[in-house]
Amino acid sequence: MILHTASEGITFAKKLENDSADFYENLAQRNTQDAEAFLSFARDNKKNITQIERVYYGVITDAIEGCFAFNIDPDDYTLKTAVQDGANYADVLDQAVEIERKIIKFYSDAAEQSKPLMADVPRAFMMVARKRENRIEKLGSFLKS
Repeated sequence: MILHTASEGITFAKKLENDSADFYENLAQRNTQDAEAFLSFARDNKKNITQIERVYYGVITDAIEGCFAFNIDPDDYTLKTAVQDGANYADVLDQAVEIERKIIKFYSDAAEQSKPLMADVPRAFMMVARKRENRIEKLGSFLKS
């Protein structure tokens, strides 16, 4: 199913945020050394949902919702959040980086596609994408410590 409407895009963004929050909460239980950072990521995901919904509901109208804002195939952004049994810490961190990259790509693509119809929602999407880029650096630092 291809996402077209703003509502579908927002719903899918929430799914990505919730799925990756679950991943980080699971990671915190498995890897206590960086547990607080992983739990912080999960909390930030919940804040991202609130931020995006607030912007969306602040600008949404029937006219915008009736228009097609996106042409996005959610299959292109499917997250692999199940941690393989026996995976070492480096493998799990690589998996986390891959999750972040897919979510960043979704937010960047969605922002670009919706820019002509809405201003605030694409701006919120790009803000979340930038925050997630910082996570990639932080995840890399866990291997060095």
